[in-house]
Amino acid sequence: MTEKEKKKKAARTPMPEQAPEVRRRNFLEVPTGYTEEMAVAEAQRCLQCKNPGCVKGCPVNVDIPGFIKLIAERNFTEAIRHIWSTNSLPAVCGRVCPQENQCEGLCVLGKKGDPVAIGNLERFAADWEREHGTGALPPKQPSTGKRVAVVGSGPSGLTVAGDLIAKGHDVTVFEAFHKAGGVLVYGIPEFRLPKAIVANEVNFLERLGVKVECNAVVGRTVSLDELFEEGYDAIYLGVGAGLPRFMNIPGENLIGILSANEYLTRANLMKAYKFPEVDTPIPHGKNVVVLGAGNVAMDSARTAMRLGADSVRIVYRRSRAEMPARAAEIHHAEEEGIEFFLLTTPTRYLGNEKGRLTGMECLKMELGEPDASGRRRPVPIDGSEFQIECDLCIVAVGSGANPLLTSSTEGLKLNKWGYIIADEETGKTTKKGVWAGGDIVTGAATVILAMGAGRKAADSIHKYLTFGW
Repeated sequence: MTEKEKKKKAARTPMPEQAPEVRRRNFLEVPTGYTEEMAVAEAQRCLQCKNPGCVKGCPVNVDIPGFIKLIAERNFTEAIRHIWSTNSLPAVCGRVCPQENQCEGLCVLGKKGDPVAIGNLERFAADWEREHGTGALPPKQPSTGKRVAVVGSGPSGLTVAGDLIAKGHDVTVFEAFHKAGGVLVYGIPEFRLPKAIVANEVNFLERLGVKVECNAVVGRTVSLDELFEEGYDAIYLGVGAGLPRFMNIPGENLIGILSANEYLTRANLMKAYKFPEVDTPIPHGKNVVVLGAGNVAMDSARTAMRLGADSVRIVYRRSRAEMPARAAEIHHAEEEGIEFFLLTTPTRYLGNEKGRLTGMECLKMELGEPDASGRRRPVPIDGSEFQIECDLCIVAVGSGANPLLTSSTEGLKLNKWGYIIADEETGKTTKKGVWAGGDIVTGAATVILAMGAGRKAADSIHKYLTFGW
């Protein structure tokens, strides 16, 4: 048997995890990470393809075979430096990227077996550096004297900051909240992405020279035009899409119904899960229903379970095949005892005389012809009404563009949904010197797609600062 045939037959190294019955009541990270031996064994499965599909599947074009080869050779220090050349947030990406649809989805080994665990290996390299590294930083270009303001410290903003600081530009990140990280800290729970990991990635950028100003609400405390007047040469807008969306069905004003945005922000960024050690309140429910089936819905449901719910149900109007959440998140939710009510849609909320939620009425659905999204449209089944008892409902059916900044900025064109119009390849907006990317342009999407938009915008901003508009 040749070396290549051995690699094709080698089993994928599973990621160690907390047992479901233990983790469903704690906020510790679910996967516990590869050991060095596990990482080397998994890295040695890589075929080192001459034309690697995995790189094409990565929105930030990480040289995946390159860093995996270094792990296989136990050169962990160089592996992380190899990743840093294209990705400033490897510890984040290794944990929350939908690798199964991107890099791993195009791995040759996945055609007849399990793909290389690219995400697990990226996480290993980042974690190894944090725990064992010297703290040495990658090289930077000499200072250009140009200043860039980045509005929003989510994944796209941090990517722009990391790319431009390395190219020698002066970068300041403005964040409205009291902690940097954007959706990485307010949206993704501790058990999926520990806040210490995000803080470490932000600190890495600060050590490179990026300045971070928190509690700075651009659009209120300072306008974009005022930033230009202060001497900034270019501005990048990565403010996300955090406007809560509800379903507008009867009873929506009952006590016990709240958006996933508020619920997760309280639990994550404001650490309500540590009450009373941290005095941020959060609604607790014994019978919790979450509407929606994306990653935000899974995060909300799994958080509710950890906060002591007796039952948590996810209500989704389509079938399992159409669920937009990552397969791993759905699997973890099921393992933790969360129930799925599929092909089901709520029609009204039910409450008591005190105005508190007691349940919801639902309709069963069946799938019809595909709609504009390409997914089969759910159609109500007449006479299929039934009720679900619940005392807390978390609405996770998507979010919209927050108008706080865009409504106060002249010259910035928006589409009919309120998202910023920006060139797909460069991120240029209709306002001179201003770029935008991530969810405020595309609507809610993934961390890595936002980072990909940041990478393109950073390249465009660099050209602008070097050669002009």
